[in-house]
Amino acid sequence: MDIPRIPLGDWIEGGLNWLTSEYSLVTRAISRVTQTGINGLNDAMMWIPPWALLAIIALLCWKAAGTRLGIGAAIGLALIWNLGLWEPMIETLTLVVIATMVAVVIAIPVGIAAALSERLYKTIMPVLDFMQTMPAFVYLIPAIPFFGIGSVSAIFATVIFSMPPAIRFTTLGIRQVPLELIEAADAYGATRRQKLLKVQLPLSLPTVMAGINQTIMLALSMVVIAAMIGADGLGSEVWRAIQRLRPGDGFEAGIAVVILAMLLDRLTQSMRKTRKS
Repeated sequence: MDIPRIPLGDWIEGGLNWLTSEYSLVTRAISRVTQTGINGLNDAMMWIPPWALLAIIALLCWKAAGTRLGIGAAIGLALIWNLGLWEPMIETLTLVVIATMVAVVIAIPVGIAAALSERLYKTIMPVLDFMQTMPAFVYLIPAIPFFGIGSVSAIFATVIFSMPPAIRFTTLGIRQVPLELIEAADAYGATRRQKLLKVQLPLSLPTVMAGINQTIMLALSMVVIAAMIGADGLGSEVWRAIQRLRPGDGFEAGIAVVILAMLLDRLTQSMRKTRKS
């Protein structure tokens, strides 16, 4: 018995082609604005001498998490500088910062809305499951027809890939606020807005920060993968090493990615602990 094949791929391709043709002016405008932001932040960080930026980051790590992280940051960044990977590291950091900011700006309001609305919560959870289980490489496919090859497509794919944890943790944090505190706020006549801003969000902030931490880590991993579609940074160094069969260069770029990931992870964890205390 022959069962007709569902042309799902053709439907998706046709939908992408329609969106690309109908909204090309919008995507081009978004691409220009995003590229301007990428270039501006990248140029600003490249304008600072490496030794000065190294000292600033090490001081920030020391203030946020103590002497050990400050010394570790100085040693790790000095190693990246010594390996000649300072500029790719800055390009990667730029993409991670912009993608994380966009993802968080979208994710936190969505997470708040899902926490306050049971209907939206039940609707959005399967969508998040779908987004988190989809292989990361798949997100690169629709990015290219919308924004072309380069860093803007990398930002688009990274935002989509890294957003779910921030939404989930924001929703979880607000839903975990003790019911007794909500009832006490109601007893004092607090409005819904006052309960959210003065009770629910402050108490859920450590959980929200945990979601932002996971978003940053996913953004970093996706930015590295996005080198396949022309994104600059440490990922392009790894990809170039693979193409040229130079494992030493790839290993050096991989070490730089690990150092950057550890610094971002420790910084956000220290911010979470500070908020919690």
